[in-house]
Amino acid sequence: MPLTPTDPGRLEPIETASRDEIAALQLQRLQWSLRHTYEHVAPYRAKCQAQGVHPDDLRQLGDLARFPFMTKLDLRDHYPFGLLAVPREQVVRLHASSGTTGKSIVVGYTRRDIDTWADLMARSLRAAGVRPGQMVHNAYGYGMFTGGLGAHYGIERLGCTVVPMSGGQTEKQVQQILDFRPEAIMVTPSYSLVIAEEFERLGVTPQDISLKVGIFGAEPWGEGMRAEIERKLGLDAIDIYGLTEVMGPGVACECLESKDGPVIWEDHFYPEIIDPDTGEVLPDGAQGELVFTSLSKEAFPVIRYRTRDLTRLLPPTSRAFRRIGKITGRSDDMLIVRGVNLFPTQVEEQILRDPRLSGNYQIHLTRDGHLDNVEIRCELQPSVSGQLGDSEVQQLARELQHHIKTIVGISTQVTVLPANAIPRTLTGKARRVFDERPKAR
Repeated sequence: MPLTPTDPGRLEPIETASRDEIAALQLQRLQWSLRHTYEHVAPYRAKCQAQGVHPDDLRQLGDLARFPFMTKLDLRDHYPFGLLAVPREQVVRLHASSGTTGKSIVVGYTRRDIDTWADLMARSLRAAGVRPGQMVHNAYGYGMFTGGLGAHYGIERLGCTVVPMSGGQTEKQVQQILDFRPEAIMVTPSYSLVIAEEFERLGVTPQDISLKVGIFGAEPWGEGMRAEIERKLGLDAIDIYGLTEVMGPGVACECLESKDGPVIWEDHFYPEIIDPDTGEVLPDGAQGELVFTSLSKEAFPVIRYRTRDLTRLLPPTSRAFRRIGKITGRSDDMLIVRGVNLFPTQVEEQILRDPRLSGNYQIHLTRDGHLDNVEIRCELQPSVSGQLGDSEVQQLARELQHHIKTIVGISTQVTVLPANAIPRTLTGKARRVFDERPKAR
């Protein structure tokens, strides 16, 4: 049932349904989605035929494991419209990934898809504690990126006032927050720290900031980053999850009352966790790669799409649906350093253990002969920058170096820089890794 201003806390019936009720709905929708994809997406039909499976073979949820995966390579190989399941004329909107590692990934939406997306974003906002009539400052980038418009339509669908700021223009962002006094903000976690630094520069304390909740996504972030954001902005930091290929933001979102991992909206997305090496489906609670099958998408359905995000499925808490743990990294973003698997979030966690360090950092990788060299560049908080002597800064660097070696298992060179020495990302996701090692031939 849609949320109304007079009934702000009411959940949809499916959010409190039994697992049997959820599973029955999933099976019904999964059978439709699989047949819809098989009949209208020739490349996926060819994959199924090569593997000897047909939609009629799906009689229970576990049968999905027999069907082939979709990957990012499929989307690039059939760029731009080769995986559409409806005529292009029925597509009312296109979005695309940034394409930083190759061709962009282009996805399409029917009118019904857009309505579903808006509904799920509104559900996500409500789970995060946002209520009709409140104002939401939207600093996700607009354009081909799904974040800005995806959030925008959900904010309006919930009955809120949207401030469509997009990214960049940090001084203007802060001035509008001070002038308009919104209750909520949607932004990447890395850019939220840039906004926080501008508040600090102006002498505005967290207690004077109107924001009560921030909904952060589009890049991995850990509990250390959550604590840093909450301390600097004086709000509850909520994790929202999504990706362009599956829909955009709003595939899953944390609930304000528990903040214990994004709740997957399982009535529209069926999750699996697989072993990233073998493709074997793993039990709930096991760490592996997250795979999604869309249950209601018309224009661009995905069947067993390999997200490359590493996490685990957790049991329901605040809602009837399962949750995902914090994304520890992406299997295709994993760095191998001297035989050790390294994710940037592992470094971030160690940096944010020390309150004297900010959440801005870079990892620089080089190679000397056959040996990998790792330099971690981080920076001091503005409140202590200039107050610590050289010996104290060097000691701080040695302590961080020791923690990374002990916890992560690699030797590094740590450089602690003054506040604001690391370039800020002003329009979107932060670039953390600079891998200058020679590429294998």
